Amino acid sequence: MQLYANNKQQITNNKQLTMDFTLFLQQFLNGLSIGSVYAIFALGYTLVFSILGSINFAHGAIFTLGAYFSYSLMGEAFGFNGLLANLALPLQLPFPLALLLGSILAGLAGIGLERLAFRPLRVRGADPLQTLVSSLGAAIVIVNLIQYLVGAEIYTFPADAYGNLPAAINFGTAEKPVMVRTVQVVIFGVSALILVVLTYLINYTKIGKALQAVAEDATTASLLGINPERFIVLTFFVSGFLGGVAGTLVGSSLSIAGPYFGIAFGLKGLGVIVLGGLGNIPGAVLGGLVIGLAEAFVPSDYSGYKEAIAFALLFIVLLIRPQGLLGRSQRVRD
Repeated sequence: MQLYANNKQQITNNKQLTMDFTLFLQQFLNGLSIGSVYAIFALGYTLVFSILGSINFAHGAIFTLGAYFSYSLMGEAFGFNGLLANLALPLQLPFPLALLLGSILAGLAGIGLERLAFRPLRVRGADPLQTLVSSLGAAIVIVNLIQYLVGAEIYTFPADAYGNLPAAINFGTAEKPVMVRTVQVVIFGVSALILVVLTYLINYTKIGKALQAVAEDATTASLLGINPERFIVLTFFVSGFLGGVAGTLVGSSLSIAGPYFGIAFGLKGLGVIVLGGLGNIPGAVLGGLVIGLAEAFVPSDYSGYKEAIAFALLFIVLLIRPQGLLGRSQRVRD
């Protein structure tokens, strides 16, 4: 009887260990998925900051615009409120094409933002704080314009947005399944692809080298024949494109929770770039993954405190490394 009881207890312990490992793997994959979205969104902040030395507070609004652009390009109708009530475009693009075109439109919106909110102040040699306030004002205008046009309803992407793909993918075995939502896998795949392409463009192409030169010293870059203004415009386009991609991926996974749904992600993006190191591209990627994983492992009973725990982690890291995980410390000159 004692041997039977011991064997039964051993089997129970093995099952519990298997369940714990399965749950760990599921949460780890989920954390990578949401963390990769945080990373590409935060890269939009990082690119602009590295060029201008100022935070673009309208990036969250561009994030929201990208989601609405992609939603409408799929032929979905708007709600009963707003100037465009019940309007639907006469085309129904598949999700990948809608994602691409919606993000391009978000990039063009980023260029418009640079022309109206950043360039006039930059030409006058305004203080970076004034530029920050200008971008905040632009964000408020964009958000209220969205609400005026399409209302404040919650919009959900169609259930078949990803075609005939299964609802979840098993990363384990038939005996020990590790189920992850297909949308999470798609989000991670798209985000990883964008990160790889962007890293290659910045580090191994002439355009990327020129962009780094402008970020290092715009005056010296201009003396070498590089047009800083052209690369500033390019930076805002890429930043807007990344925001549009992130907005669409999040909107397709959850929903477009009204015109203000990019605000929370805007704050999270700021936390990511501070955690990784201001102006540091690898730091933005690492910071996004760290915060995504930290949120994923918050117990379900405390899911309402995900943001608090993520920012508590940020606070602890900054106490140890004020320059961020990969940031360089700055000496204050007397």
